[in-house]
Amino acid sequence: MVSVVQLHPQSATGALDAIAAGLSAPERVLVSRALEFAEPLYAGQALSTGEPVWLHALGLGAGLAAIGLDPAARAAGVLFAAPKQLGGIDKLQEAFGGEIASLAAGVEKLYQLRTVTRATAEQQNEILRKMVLGMVEDIRVVLIRMASRTQTLRWMAKNPVPERASYARETLDIYSPLANRLGVWQLKWALEDLSFRFLEPELYKKIAQMLDERRTEREHYIAVAMALLSRELAAAGVIAEVAGRPKHIYSIWNKMRAKSLDFSEVYDVRALRVIVPDLKDCYTALGVAHNLWQPMPKEFDDYISRPKGNLYQSLHTAVLGPGGRTLEVQIRTEEMHRHAEFGVAAHWRYKEGGGQRRIGRSEASFDEKIAWLRELLAWRDEVAQGASWAERTRKAALDDTIYVLTPQGKVVDLPAGSTPLDFAYALHTDLGHRCRGAKVDGHLVTLDTPLASGQRVEIVVAKTGGPSRDWLNPELGFLRSSRARGKLRQWFNAQALAETIAQGRARVEKEQRREKAQRASLEDLGRKLGFAKPDELFAAVARDEVNLRQLQTALREMKGTVTAPVAAPAAAPRKAKAVAEGGVLVVGVDRLMTQLARCCKPVPPDPVRGFVTRGKGVSIHREDCAGFRRLAERAPERQIEVAWGRKGGTAKADATYPVDVLVTASDRRGLLRDVGEALAREKINVTAVRTQNRDDIAYMRFSFEVEDTAHLKRALATVKQLRGIIRVARG
Repeated sequence: MVSVVQLHPQSATGALDAIAAGLSAPERVLVSRALEFAEPLYAGQALSTGEPVWLHALGLGAGLAAIGLDPAARAAGVLFAAPKQLGGIDKLQEAFGGEIASLAAGVEKLYQLRTVTRATAEQQNEILRKMVLGMVEDIRVVLIRMASRTQTLRWMAKNPVPERASYARETLDIYSPLANRLGVWQLKWALEDLSFRFLEPELYKKIAQMLDERRTEREHYIAVAMALLSRELAAAGVIAEVAGRPKHIYSIWNKMRAKSLDFSEVYDVRALRVIVPDLKDCYTALGVAHNLWQPMPKEFDDYISRPKGNLYQSLHTAVLGPGGRTLEVQIRTEEMHRHAEFGVAAHWRYKEGGGQRRIGRSEASFDEKIAWLRELLAWRDEVAQGASWAERTRKAALDDTIYVLTPQGKVVDLPAGSTPLDFAYALHTDLGHRCRGAKVDGHLVTLDTPLASGQRVEIVVAKTGGPSRDWLNPELGFLRSSRARGKLRQWFNAQALAETIAQGRARVEKEQRREKAQRASLEDLGRKLGFAKPDELFAAVARDEVNLRQLQTALREMKGTVTAPVAAPAAAPRKAKAVAEGGVLVVGVDRLMTQLARCCKPVPPDPVRGFVTRGKGVSIHREDCAGFRRLAERAPERQIEVAWGRKGGTAKADATYPVDVLVTASDRRGLLRDVGEALAREKINVTAVRTQNRDDIAYMRFSFEVEDTAHLKRALATVKQLRGIIRVARG
C-alpha cells in the first residue's frame, strides 16, 4: 500500500446491502460503521498490485457475506488494511472492540507472509499451509485472507498485471488447498478457476467454449432430468429440492487430465443436486435415482458413511440418464449442503442479542468450538521427503507444532514450546553446539525463550567452543525437542570418550617409557592385547579393563622384536642432545640454561622453538608465538632447535607449567565461583585472576599451572560446560 491513485470510489451506502446481506438491523449498523470508518482512511490508497484499497475492501466484504460469515468477520474484512494505515490497532480497538481489532491485525499478519510464501521453494508449500493455520488463534482470519486473495484475482481478471501468473501459482499451491481443507467450496472453486485462467489461458478458453457451445442443449437436458427425478421422488414420498449443479472449469480439466478422458467422457458435466431434509431420505433418494436410471459401474461414492478429511458429506453417483447420456447426481441433507458450500464458515458461532449462538446444531462453548476447528484442521499426512509411511501418516494436532522462519525465509517446524536452541539444532548440529544467543524478530532473547509460530529467528554463534551441560537440564527449559537433546548427548558422549582415550594414551606411553619400549608399534600392541585399533586399547586401559601387569608383559614381549633404527646418511658431526634443567631438550648445546617465555607460556607437548638471549640463556617459545616471530625476523641466526624431553624424552613427571586462559561469559551472580570450582575439580592451582565487565559481559583472565596440554584441555572443556560461557581460549 504505497502508491496513491485517483479513484471514484463506490459509496459505503451502496456497498452496505451486499456486505450486510442476511444480517439483522443491529448487525447492519456494525458493518455500516466499519464502512464509514474505512472509506476516508483508504481514500487514494492502492495495494502493491495496483488495486485500490477501498475497492478491495468492498469486494472482500461482499465475498465474506457470500460464504455467510458473521458480522464481526465482515467488519474486520472491510478494515483489513486499517492496522497498517493507523500504525497499530489501538484506535481500531477503541472504535470496534478487541474482537474486530484482533481479526484485522491477524489478517495483516498473514498478508505479511505473502513475500515469504512467494520466495519459498515448492517443497515448502505444505508446511506453509500448516503455518498459516497454526499461527492464528481465530480461523476467521484464514477465511478473510482467502476471501481477500479471491478478490485480488477477480480484480486481476479485469486489470491484467505482470505478476498475476505468480499470484495464480501461489494460490493453487497454498490458498486453494487451504479452502479444500476447510471445505469452503465457494472460495475453492473461485480461486481455482481464476488461477487456471491466468496460468493456462488457452486451455481455459477451450473448455469454457465447450461448455458454452452445449449450454442450450445441456440446460434443456438438465430440465428434463430434473422433472423426471422430482416426479419419482414425490411419488416415493421424499420431499426434495432438485437443481442443476454448476460446473467448474478447473475441476473438469483436473478430471480430464487425471483419468486421461476426453471432454465428452467427463460424467459430471451434466449434474443434478438433490437436497433432502433427513439422513434417511438421502438413501431413499439414491434408490429412486438408481431405479429410474442405470447406475454407472464404479462411479458411486458414499461420503456420508465415510466423510472426507474436511468432513464433507454427500452421496455421489453417476447414471445413464435420459437418452443414455451420463449424468452425475449428488444427494445430501440441508446441513450437509451448508457445510459443503461454506465449510467451517457454516458452523461458526457468533454473538447476537447479547447471547451467544452459532450456525449449526450444537451449543458448545467457544473453547470447544476452537478445539473442534483445530481437530478439523489437523493434517493427516506429515510431509517430510523420504519419511517412512508411518511418519507420513501420523496424526498431529496443530497445537503440537509451531512454524518459525529463518532469516532467509525458510520455514522450520518445531514442537510447541521450542526455544532458539531447538531451532539451531534443527538447522544444523554444529550450529546448535556453537549457539550462544538468538534474535527473534530482530530483538535479542535468552536461549530458553519459547518461540511462537510466525517469528523470524536468527542464531548468534561462537567461532569455537561447545555446548553447556545445563542445556540438558529439563528444569532450566533450554531444549524441548528430543532430537536436539539426542544430538547434545552425542556430543558429550564423544567428549567423554576423547578424554578417556587421552587418559589411556598417557598411561600406555608412561609404561612404554618405563619399559624402554617407546619404539613399539601401538597398532601391534593393541592387536596383541585383542584390540583392532589403538584408541580401543587406550579406552580399555583408562577403564581398567586392561591392567598394568598385562600391559607391561605385552611391552616386554614386544621389546625384543623391535629393530634398531636405520642409520641416517653421513652428515656433519653434531653434539649429543642434552637436557636442560627446565625439562627442555636443547639440540646441539650441552647444559645450556633455559627458561620458558612469558609471552606465550609453552606447555609440553606444544611444538617449541628456542631463541638465544643475551645473558639469560635460551628462551623457549611456542612455534606459533608472535613474539618469537618478531625476534627471529630481527636475528634469525640466534634461533635454535629445541624439543621437550628428559632422559626418556619427556618432561619431568612432577613439573608444572604456567599458562594464561581467557574466559568470556554472560555476567551473572556466582560466575567467578563456578569457574573456580570447575578448575579446582581438575586439580588446577590458580595463581592470578583479573576480571572486567562491559555491557553485562564478563571478561576474565586466569593464570594457573598445568602438567601438560592434556591437563589444560580438560580444564578448558570443564569451564566451557558452565552456564553462560561464551568463549574459553588459551592466552
